[in-house]
Amino acid sequence: MNTIPDIVFALSRSDSAVEQRLRERLAAAVADAGLLDVAYRTLDTPVGSLLLASTDQGLVRVAFPRQNHDAVLQALADQISPRILRAPARFDKAAREFEEYFRGERTTFDLPLDFRLSTGFRRSVLSHLIDIEYGHTASYAEVALAAGSPRAVRAVGTACALNPLPIVVPCHRVVRSDGSIGQYAGGPEAKSILLTMEMAR
Repeated sequence: MNTIPDIVFALSRSDSAVEQRLRERLAAAVADAGLLDVAYRTLDTPVGSLLLASTDQGLVRVAFPRQNHDAVLQALADQISPRILRAPARFDKAAREFEEYFRGERTTFDLPLDFRLSTGFRRSVLSHLIDIEYGHTASYAEVALAAGSPRAVRAVGTACALNPLPIVVPCHRVVRSDGSIGQYAGGPEAKSILLTMEMAR
């Protein structure tokens, strides 16, 4: 038997114009009633379709296609709440900032962020990633030193790989000490696109 969250999730996957309007009305109604804990939408970008998810505190998750959006939504349901609904209108400002970024018109994001999915040392690493300026890179070792744990190079790599807010929190600007780009949650091609775009500005 389907639960209410199951039904809401199923409706949120529909794409016809009528269903889209109904979904927006549903999203507004459940938000007004305090029943919407996580809203999400997808956004087409040069690095593929990004999943954006937010709570009432701010953007909580950005995910690349290779991370499997369905799996990411399931993880959000498990980690935050099953009350998840596709609500694109709630992301107008975020979508505009991503579009400006990919057009080379924006170098930083001005969005409220919810860091609840990252704690401890990983959260500390994320706070230092934000300090790496647009068009610049830092090595994993340099980030480990900045985070106060110079020997924790591998842990920095893990923090970057598990960064719940890639692009906004720019883990793509962290590269290996030899200058090679290293791994990336969105794939090496996506990381290369982001770095090339930023260096060209």
